[in-house]
Amino acid sequence: MSTPLVEVKDAARYFDVSPSWLERAVYRKPKVLLRAVDGVSFSLKKGETLALVGESGCGKSTVARLLTGLYGLSQGTIKFDGMDISTMTPSQKQAMRRRLQMIFQDPYASLNPRWRVGRIIAEPLNTHTNLSAAEQTERVSELLTQVGLNPSDQNRYPHQFSGGQRQRISIARALALNPEFIVCDEPTSALDVSVQAQVLNLMKDLQSQLGLSYLFISHNLAVVHHVADRVGVMYLGRLVEIADRDALFATPRHPYTQMLLGAIPDMSGSGKARTPVAGEVPNPLNPPSGCTFHPRCPLANDRCKQEKPELIDHHGIQVACHAVEEGRS
Repeated sequence: MSTPLVEVKDAARYFDVSPSWLERAVYRKPKVLLRAVDGVSFSLKKGETLALVGESGCGKSTVARLLTGLYGLSQGTIKFDGMDISTMTPSQKQAMRRRLQMIFQDPYASLNPRWRVGRIIAEPLNTHTNLSAAEQTERVSELLTQVGLNPSDQNRYPHQFSGGQRQRISIARALALNPEFIVCDEPTSALDVSVQAQVLNLMKDLQSQLGLSYLFISHNLAVVHHVADRVGVMYLGRLVEIADRDALFATPRHPYTQMLLGAIPDMSGSGKARTPVAGEVPNPLNPPSGCTFHPRCPLANDRCKQEKPELIDHHGIQVACHAVEEGRS
């Protein structure tokens, strides 16, 4: 098999959220670590879309920022096209950044309101290429046409566009350097449903035309079903299930995945049995022992409370669940 474009192994990111040094010294308060991502492993092939889903605060966006180098790793490794990003030289990192781009969640916040659209899209060209001003203008015109906007729009400011048009501008900026891999951090969550469909269809068309690979972060399962080839489900900083899209939606294995899919309203009236949504997400500063999902899980036993499950292959689906491993139902 060919080398995966992206390979993440046991990646973790911890944030120090301790009280101030004075409080710790006077009141003897301990240091506190927030384990935003706690040992995540997955791979992504060229031309593939892998979606990460889960409730807010589960670590999806932190994974995205680890992949793009906006956050450093606390442990583990991330390889891009076979090269460990933590051991890359500055010139290798510069070359990697041409091949890896990101589309941010909020188009109202990710575009500089003081710059015209042409300058926003040309910024990566300024940084990474030696194109002349005329060549940059021509390239910006091509990119705007590619994302369904008018070349003359480069003379306007972001506030003169709708939300969907702003996200198209963000996509054009991400495509400026002809990348191979784009990290999409909830790119449609700030948009109306009809505009979401337009942006998602645009992204799928660009993928088929340019051979792009996507890591797609979302909490919207309908969006994920539309765009993903494979789906990874996260809970409190860990991956609990990775499967092909159709297999995951048809026969979810992990109780948490079943709970997520069971929360989708059933419009067909099939009367299909659903796993009830139980309890609240635990405090990530003080997660439960063993499997972090056990306080909400209808299949939990003493082993779940004591032993942390690892991702294992179960009939072609990777699941981190003692109940699935033991055949409990």
